[in-house]
Amino acid sequence: MKLFKKSEKKATKKLPAAETAKKGFRHVCAAVHALLTAFGMSATVFASGGDPIAVVNNLSDFIFGLVRAVGMIMLGFGIVQVGLSLKSHDPSQRANGFLTLAGGIVITFAKEILTLITG
Repeated sequence: MKLFKKSEKKATKKLPAAETAKKGFRHVCAAVHALLTAFGMSATVFASGGDPIAVVNNLSDFIFGLVRAVGMIMLGFGIVQVGLSLKSHDPSQRANGFLTLAGGIVITFAKEILTLITG
């Protein structure tokens, strides 16, 4: 008993099209794609009508938040590096770990350090 019959392969043929039609279709597809991308990525942005200093302070807070995140990542990597150096008894790796740890601390608290320096 055969449940599945093997079907004979049928040959497929491309529909005939002129080269200019193919080129035009490519251009239309590219234009549609560009328009959809432009409209899909656009966002309405309203400017704040208030104090421009507040805008600068918000940008400063955002940038220092990014710097703090990088500092935290370096701090974690330094802790891991020091831990691995203590396990493998490698003094050069231990020195690099403590340097990374110190750099992570400085970068994490960069805003507070700058406010202490400037007053």
